[in-house]
Formats: sequence, C-alpha cells, structure tokens
Amino acid sequence: MSQHEEEYTDSLIDFLEVVWGEGYLSPGGAEEVSRILEGSDLRGRHVLDIGCGSGGIAMELVEKYGAGRVTGIDIEDGVLARAASRVEARGLLDRIILQRVDPGPLPFDDASFDIVFSKDSMIHIPDKEALFAEVHRILAPGGWFIASDWLISHDGEPSREMKHYVALEGLSFGMASPDRYRTALEAAGFDQVRMINRNPWYVEVARRERDAIAGELYQRACAAAGKDVVDHNVDTWNAMLVVLESGEHCPHHLRARRP
Repeated sequence: MSQHEEEYTDSLIDFLEVVWGEGYLSPGGAEEVSRILEGSDLRGRHVLDIGCGSGGIAMELVEKYGAGRVTGIDIEDGVLARAASRVEARGLLDRIILQRVDPGPLPFDDASFDIVFSKDSMIHIPDKEALFAEVHRILAPGGWFIASDWLISHDGEPSREMKHYVALEGLSFGMASPDRYRTALEAAGFDQVRMINRNPWYVEVARRERDAIAGELYQRACAAAGKDVVDHNVDTWNAMLVVLESGEHCPHHLRARRP
C-alpha cells in the first residue's frame, strides 16, 4: 500500500465535493444512491461499501437506510481520513468500520456480508472477472450485489475522444463494456443479473454540472480547490460530454444475487 500513489488529492476531493456534495465523489450524490438502492432492504444488514471514498455513502447507508453495520474500504489514505473524521463527528463509530485495503483479493472471509455495495468506484479495478468472483465469495447465500459504475459501450480500442477524456481525468480508469460486466457476473455464479444504462440521465446531468462549474459554482470551487484545478475540470467535463453524447461513455446501475 505504501507504494500506491494517491490519485484523489485533497484539492480534487475538495473540488468534487463542491460539485456533488460533502462526502460524495461521484455524480448524483444522495439522490442517485436512492435510485441505485430502490427496492432494497438494508435494515439490520451487514453491508460492504467498495470504494467508500470520503464517507458520505457509508453514513447514508446507516442513517437513512438502516444498515446494521457498514464496512467501508478504499485504497487511499486521503479519502479514508476524511471519511473517518466524518464518521466520528456523527457518532457512528460503532456501526461503520473503515479499512484501507490493497488492490487484489478482498481481505474478508467467505459469506461475510449480506450486501455488497459500490458507487462508481469499480472503474478503477481493471480485472472485472476477479473482482466479481471475490464479491460472490464474500456474499452470504441470497445476498445482493448492488452498484453503479462507469462503463464503455464496447470492448477493444477506445475512440480518440475517449482516450482524450481519460487522459484529462488523470485517474486509473479500467473501463469495460456492459457485455463484459454481465458475462463476468454470470461466470462468478450470480443470477438475477440486471443492468440499467444511465447514459441518458448523465448526459443531461453532466451538462448542468459543466455549466455550474463554469458559472455559479466557479468562485466557490476555486476557493476550495484552486483555479487551476477548476479550469482543468471544465476542460475535462467538456471532453466527457463528447463521449457521453456519443454513447461511448455509459454509466450503468448493476444488480445481481448470489444464489
């Protein structure tokens, strides 16, 4: 872990939380979490939050959805430090455990969790087959994998526009297609696999985000993260909109059950 170079710097975390809300590092904030979890019952359940980031979702899973216990994992110290301070301030230390992990196999026993949740973090894990095999292993029989992630519409070589966008992001993106996700989930042993393309939603949301970052949020974001960070992200959003509008960038909701 000591060799891992942190991608989510303090300035990037500050910027993203201006855009998406305190404790949230991906689009839609609490409202999108509610859509991902629609129809799910977390009450009293032990939930694993893969890529818990700066803590907003882990706290929401307990406070709003009644999870009995949440274990939040991430590979970066910076986001975990933010999450830990928030969990302590909210008096949730008895219900939320935060754990730094190394990339690779998950450090949990078989059938340890009732639900595995993840929001827009598995894009950073290139080996989807190994990931879903591990998620299946640590879920109890009858448990659910409930997530969202950023997908690419096809396998093979990304377009020039996608390569340009990913380069601007400057993050380790390991994107894969909906077909690969579904195949990997089914090969891992999941059934009732359901996938919902969220591209139409995020095209509209991303346009509003770009306009807000360049407009009413600009001064606040500059004060939080610095002008260079904000200006770079305006360029990033413009590049992202190109691949959203083409459909190549296609965020999805994902759901599957361990029999």
